[in-house]
Amino acid sequence: MASSVNTGARLDRLPISSFHRRVRMLIGIGMFFDGFDIYIAATVLGATLHSGFSTMAQNALFVSATFVGMMLGSFLTGFLGDRYGRRFTYQFNLLLFGGASLLAAFAPNMTVLILLRLVMGIGLGAENVVGYSTLTEFVPARVRGKWLGGMAVFVVSGLPVAALTGTFIIPSFTWRAMFILGGIGGAVVWYLRKSLPESPRWLESVGRLEEAEALMRQIEAEASAGKALPEPERQSAPAESYGLSSLWGPQLLPRMVVGSVALIVINTLLYGFVTWLPTFFVKQGLTIATSFQYSMLMSIGAPVGSAIGALSSDAWGRKPTIAISSLLAILFGFLYPFVSDPVLLPMVGFALTVPIYVLVALLFGIYIPELFPTEVRLRASGICNTFGRGATIGTPFLVVWLFSNYGIRGVLALMIGLLLTLIVVVLKFGVESGKKSLEQMGYAAKVA
Repeated sequence: MASSVNTGARLDRLPISSFHRRVRMLIGIGMFFDGFDIYIAATVLGATLHSGFSTMAQNALFVSATFVGMMLGSFLTGFLGDRYGRRFTYQFNLLLFGGASLLAAFAPNMTVLILLRLVMGIGLGAENVVGYSTLTEFVPARVRGKWLGGMAVFVVSGLPVAALTGTFIIPSFTWRAMFILGGIGGAVVWYLRKSLPESPRWLESVGRLEEAEALMRQIEAEASAGKALPEPERQSAPAESYGLSSLWGPQLLPRMVVGSVALIVINTLLYGFVTWLPTFFVKQGLTIATSFQYSMLMSIGAPVGSAIGALSSDAWGRKPTIAISSLLAILFGFLYPFVSDPVLLPMVGFALTVPIYVLVALLFGIYIPELFPTEVRLRASGICNTFGRGATIGTPFLVVWLFSNYGIRGVLALMIGLLLTLIVVVLKFGVESGKKSLEQMGYAAKVA
């Protein structure tokens, strides 16, 4: 078959069609269960602590094991995804975290549960990297922020669903049922996603030109619905090859720094504050039922914030949206420790949760995968995620110490300091990627 490929420009000029919606659905349902399995820690740990199955120190080890696993998964999936393809990698990690989740339901003690959480974390960390990066390579540049932010809504919807499910399931069936639900969901998605195609951008980048051309023709036929398509734009420069060493060169190293700092901050916000909310409430004297109810109300801010991030990032730009949402999180984070009214507390908590999840959508879902060329996208994203996960391995122990000595104010002081760091790094060193093609971003790095 004659090969003309030029996949990036051809994909970017396509109208949104049933093909794009099918890819989003197949990736999104897997990402939802990824989020569900991550966020069940918020309800499971409150229940294990309340029942005496675990201690605060063991809960910290559980969360740290999650980080270690996600760090390993993020790192390994980058190399697997760039070497063997996106399709192989997301199927493997789904099987891994789904199987470990089912086994976790039968853990005889907290030590075994922590070890299984380590294995689950490997699959969860891999899914987060490959899911966002894969969708990034299919969606046209003009709507990439909206679609990638929308994918983050799939992921963070796991938070309120986990909180709501835990509120009703755990009192009747114990926390073990939560792992069964996550494991079954992962297995079902693994079967459904067997039909998800490989990324044509990746196929072209590794020289599999005939496969890339054949796949592009299938995609164009479905997207065009028999209508003529506009001619793809010519690339402004010949495609150039990037290797692993390019990540540490003068062009891509600043992007690696921005990506790593951004993911360190957002991981710490999620797992140093949001995940610990039920535990904080229990230690402050609330009943387990009230703790879950408060957490569930606040968790609604997760999909709301991610949706705002999805809708605003293309219109406002990536960097301004990151800066504004960080400032709002700082404001409500400053107010939160001074609120004790039972009505105002979840309201202010909701207002704090929303900008945090705007950042989740921007940093996990949109901004970081856009920064790097196709040849090294998964490795670069995986390494940034590795720093993000790795730097927060000690976060649970730091959170326990801060909460024990300074209460919730000490925890939030750490969060505010990190948000200020994020603003400075992104505004000073970050590049604006909104509505730019992935190839344009890669070329800009080459000539920078």
